[in-house]
Amino acid sequence: MSNNNIIKGVFLVALGATSYGMLATFVKLAYKEEFTTAEVTSSQFILGIIGILIINLFQRTKNKNTAVKASPKNIFQLMLAGTSLGMTSVFYYLAVKYIPVSIGIVLLMQTVWMGVLLEWFLDKKAPSFQKIISVIIVLIGTALAINIFKIDFNDPTIDWTNGLFWGLLAAASFTTTMFTANKVALGISSAQRSLYMLLGGAVIVFGFSLYTQVTPFNFEIFAKWGIVLALFGTIIPPMLLNAGFPHTGIGLGSIVSSLELPVSVMMAYFLLNEQVLLIQWIGILLIITAIVIMNIQFKKKK
Repeated sequence: MSNNNIIKGVFLVALGATSYGMLATFVKLAYKEEFTTAEVTSSQFILGIIGILIINLFQRTKNKNTAVKASPKNIFQLMLAGTSLGMTSVFYYLAVKYIPVSIGIVLLMQTVWMGVLLEWFLDKKAPSFQKIISVIIVLIGTALAINIFKIDFNDPTIDWTNGLFWGLLAAASFTTTMFTANKVALGISSAQRSLYMLLGGAVIVFGFSLYTQVTPFNFEIFAKWGIVLALFGTIIPPMLLNAGFPHTGIGLGSIVSSLELPVSVMMAYFLLNEQVLLIQWIGILLIITAIVIMNIQFKKKK
């Protein structure tokens, strides 16, 4: 693989990760305008599905219907896998409703050690020393990034109990999404896979909305924030990541995609005026270091 292709891949993955990193801040801004979690998630998924559907139609026309079509089995598997995608959105957006975005993204990054545990459980094989070290560093980094020793459970502006609960649930469901997305219906186009996973996620989102939306649905969300949320959370990132990862490989791609963490924190710092202390930046740096260690390939001595 040429260096130009690798650089291109890194650029695409970095843009995709940056796009994801902006998302939680937009959600928080929508909350400030008194939109509900149901309105935020529903608008994102509805417009996201429309956007991905248009991309699918464009690709089908361009390829003159020669692309491999999803079988009923593929569709069922992808929609089932997509339910965890819907849960991730609901849980994560609930989390940032109660806690700062800079804390919410750190909780979402617990997918690092959750993924190791899930892999251990599924493969019945103990994790490598490299992964164990990474998990330890992530846990230390998390403690610093959320400033664990300074948490004030009596602070009326932050609901730590609900925030931590939903944040960790988001990480757990995101871990499931990553595992299933890389194993299900790999023979069809990424646009088709994204569409059916979104449809599966929409089932969860719409069910949540019907259950929790007690006031009349505010359709202004579609124009004000729906388009932005769909673009930065549903349409652009999957396209860029799917285009970039084949050039970077999983290892380098995972390292570059960790850019989502500092981007999310910086967005919260500049647009939401969230306080981010030096000790929290050190924690964030440790989490990124752990991701690098986990994905880097060390050369074995002959």
